[in-house]
Amino acid sequence: MSLREECEDLRKSFLNTGSWYKMGSRQSSIMASSHHVMRDASVSVLFCVLIVALGPIQFGFTCGYSSPTQESIISDLKLSLSEFSLFGSLSNVGAITSGQMAEYTGRKGALMIAAIPNILGWLAISFADDSSFLFMGRFLEGFGVGIISYVVPVYIAEISPQNMRGTLGSVNQLSITIGIMLAYLLGLFVNWRVLAVLGIFPCTILIPGLFFIPESPRWLAKMGMTEEFETSLQVLRGFDTDISLEVHEIKRSVASTGKSVTIQFADLKMKRYWFPLMVGIGLLVLQQLSGANGVLFYSSTIFANAGISSSNTATVGLGAIQVIMTGITTWLVDKSGRRLLLIISASIMSVSLLLVSIAFYLEGVTSEDSCLYGILGILSVAGLVAMVIGYSLGLGPIPWLIMSEILPVNIKGLAGSIATLTNWMTSWIITMTANLLLTWSSGGTFLIYTAVAAFTVAFAAIWVPETKGRTLEEIQFSFR
Repeated sequence: MSLREECEDLRKSFLNTGSWYKMGSRQSSIMASSHHVMRDASVSVLFCVLIVALGPIQFGFTCGYSSPTQESIISDLKLSLSEFSLFGSLSNVGAITSGQMAEYTGRKGALMIAAIPNILGWLAISFADDSSFLFMGRFLEGFGVGIISYVVPVYIAEISPQNMRGTLGSVNQLSITIGIMLAYLLGLFVNWRVLAVLGIFPCTILIPGLFFIPESPRWLAKMGMTEEFETSLQVLRGFDTDISLEVHEIKRSVASTGKSVTIQFADLKMKRYWFPLMVGIGLLVLQQLSGANGVLFYSSTIFANAGISSSNTATVGLGAIQVIMTGITTWLVDKSGRRLLLIISASIMSVSLLLVSIAFYLEGVTSEDSCLYGILGILSVAGLVAMVIGYSLGLGPIPWLIMSEILPVNIKGLAGSIATLTNWMTSWIITMTANLLLTWSSGGTFLIYTAVAAFTVAFAAIWVPETKGRTLEEIQFSFR
């Protein structure tokens, strides 16, 4: 058997995960009569979204893990603050292959691959006796969640009807916030080793769940798998739904490129490619430079610096607020649109981060016995809460949603890897330096974040296109 045939067999092995939906149209009609629930398109798509949402929950748990465990890990393993900052930042290393892997193995295959290093990483952390195993575990987690961070929003965007794509796409960020809150909450009751073991569960449920959902129809169409593409789309839209128009639009979209066309870096200079890539990268980088991950990774330390005695409990409250506000965004995004929410979100963050910066600066020059010192502590906490509310309203969920919508299908592998790698490299810089910057100057750190949030308002107003109510194919044709 040739190498090319072996590669095709490998790709098919990832595609053929589960067979309940692999049937002809006549068999589909027979099954539909006995399984009425599958006739409702929203039920079918929602089920798929809930399965893949286990990936972002794993992602969020990884992000939240470092906050409640910082003191105990440093104490038990005798780490320095710099070493723990390195540990926290190592979860940002896995994005380099995410787009290409999703193109080669399919969206489901990439998620299956991503689940394995996540499980191994948590086990390595739970049994770590020194920094080497701790770092190796975090590195493995980073590889897994780097893939998840790209693949899940792309899969959701590619399976969702246009009128539900914003709401379902926002489930990705909602799941991340749930994962963060779970890490914060469970961290109150269990030690860091047990918490690492609990981190295994989302991916152990995700792997069997992937056997019961269809592959992305748009990926199947791009790969030339016409029969599988139409079957997958029929399952997602309901057995009684006429999908002929959507099939035609998707086929027309991929016809000019075809399965065999390889996009090179030089091709990205065309406006229909560089503009959506610029918007996608810009939003993902600004999302990280706003400092949100620095706050979420080390929120317990920040609250302690603000004078809050029960900093871990306050962190759980912050996580709960983030879940609630992201849930509201999930409801709003298909009503108000992506661009408006981004502008509102970044505006709220600019004001709240400036408040936090001023409060921390004044705390540094105020006596701890002063009444003003306590008031400034309350103001800094209120500013952090407002920042998280603003972040959850737009800058948290929407960049990944827009990135999954605007990248043309034939460059998603290359461009998606570039965008995700840039995002995670920026995240690595933020999470690596956040603890050190906060030690240097809490007020100065938040002033930097304020400037980024203010620039994001202008970027969203000038460059970001509105994608609400448009099919992925319509969005792609608008860039030509």
